[in-house]
Amino acid sequence: MTAPSPTHHPARPRTAALIVAAGQGLRSGGSIPKQFARVAGKPMIAHSHATLLAHHAIDRVIVAIGEGQDAALDDAIGPVERVAGGATRRLSVLAGLESLARDGVTRVLIHDAARPFLPVAVIDRLLAALDEDVGAVPALPVADTLARGMEVLGAGVSRDGLFRIQTPQAFRFDAILAAHRGWSGDEPTDDAQMLRQAGGTIALIEGDAMLEKVTYPADFAAAEARHAATMRVRSATGYDVHRLAEGEELWLGGVLIPHDKGLSGHSDADVALHAITDALLGTIAAGDIGTHFPPSDPQWRGADSAQFLEHAASLIRAQGGIIDFIDLTIICEAPKIGPHRAAMRDRVATLLRLAPGQISIKATTTERLGFTGRGEGIAAQAIATIRIMGDA
Repeated sequence: MTAPSPTHHPARPRTAALIVAAGQGLRSGGSIPKQFARVAGKPMIAHSHATLLAHHAIDRVIVAIGEGQDAALDDAIGPVERVAGGATRRLSVLAGLESLARDGVTRVLIHDAARPFLPVAVIDRLLAALDEDVGAVPALPVADTLARGMEVLGAGVSRDGLFRIQTPQAFRFDAILAAHRGWSGDEPTDDAQMLRQAGGTIALIEGDAMLEKVTYPADFAAAEARHAATMRVRSATGYDVHRLAEGEELWLGGVLIPHDKGLSGHSDADVALHAITDALLGTIAAGDIGTHFPPSDPQWRGADSAQFLEHAASLIRAQGGIIDFIDLTIICEAPKIGPHRAAMRDRVATLLRLAPGQISIKATTTERLGFTGRGEGIAAQAIATIRIMGDA
């Protein structure tokens, strides 16, 4: 019997993404280039960079930046791969392509940093289109009435067959590199037109309103509104208990409270901050406080629990999330929480960068029942409410 031939699996195409972020963004009216301005909770460029970097089919992400913008990029998204751009968008793209040419890239996505919100479905459609065509662009049909004119209204222009072209634009790498290297015309407004004029066929795929470009000051508010419409509310709970012991300090809600006993346990044993931390981690399904700060690790013995809370908040913000409200209940017979409630609320608000009105702190007893009723320990439970992208 003849052995069956092994099945041949062609190598997966090597795909790179190039984010064009070398502009000065003067029309945005800000004090820094718009690609580094904050929108929806983080620098504009950080949104699309994170999406491209996380996509399963993209192997490499590079950013083309302008002269003197290294520090701004580091502040925005850290020490990521970058290339020095040129005096025009075309020259910046060419610099990025030349940098990628030595890496065996077969497909490339070219994206404008000024389009921060990049749906994964658009990336999928673009890459699928490259199976048939050398290039593909996302496009939306023109819906507004069009007319010619300068100071007075002129004749109307038919909208039939007219589209608004967006980015990212996807290309077979060799084809778009050749189009850039061979370009000799006027400065193009996008890469697809360069490849089209070189004889390449560009597919139109369905675009997305989330990809609207941020150019002018009013566009920032519109971008915030688009982002807000995609956010979903999540709530999660946290609960913690620590025993009271002599010779320990009593930290509750980040505040040192005078008492004849203190809490003993993980770090400074602040049950209030621990409960809030677990609630925040729960909103993004990131485990619990012990996952990130194991009690068996000696470096956390006696540690300030504020760093645990700030870490949980940073994980939420890294996903574009927004913390809306914290509700905390402390369960104990003593000490009395009322005299310290305002200080605790202010401390938690400061740690989470929230207004005090977004923090609710309450206290109750168990009518002398159970370990808290006997004064053996203190418990705390918290609920955190956040907003986060629906597909996060």
